[in-house]
Amino acid sequence: MTPETMNSIDTLLASYAGGMLPAPAQMLVESHLQIKSANRQFVSGLEGLVGKALDDVEPRAVSNRNERLDAIFATPEPQIIKAAERADKVFPASLRNFIGFDADEVPWQSKLPGFREYDLGEVDGCHVNLYWIRPGRTIPGHTHEGSELTLVLDGAFTDITGRYGRGDISIADESVDHRPVAEEERPCICLAVIDGDLRLTGSIGQRLGDLLGT
Repeated sequence: MTPETMNSIDTLLASYAGGMLPAPAQMLVESHLQIKSANRQFVSGLEGLVGKALDDVEPRAVSNRNERLDAIFATPEPQIIKAAERADKVFPASLRNFIGFDADEVPWQSKLPGFREYDLGEVDGCHVNLYWIRPGRTIPGHTHEGSELTLVLDGAFTDITGRYGRGDISIADESVDHRPVAEEERPCICLAVIDGDLRLTGSIGQRLGDLLGT
């Protein structure tokens, strides 16, 4: 996952269809598709192209064949998610399976006034976090040394790149310097997958005000 390859939703979905994303980014895209159906047909078409391309590849001997087959067959079958379940849950099935619980059970930790975090740590080379942001709260201005994928799970936020509501994915890299602001109607809950450090930007006064939530 690099800024060069993760600069658009279409590129992100193509990487997902090709199985090229780190595990947490793959889960984030799966969660997006479970919340919003608009991109499912596009992804299905991409997966068909990937399958056709594999058909055209000359077969080669596989090392550790039996061990690899055992690992494939040990993978749980995809769950069929009923519409009623999707309506009742804030977190989509892929995220719930990844962390083991839904939004009402998150052990949030307050990091700043009006800003809570659940840090899942490093997974497959990426840092994974859940965020809860108070309505109207501004996140301190920052840019990125890698790529940041943010999936909105509830509520909405806006920044210089646009508005992101439930199911939308924001993609940011070193070319984006933004101060996301949660909308006033309800708290904004997000899942973030980051493969590089963040760097605070803006004046000292702006940083102080954003940190204090004023």
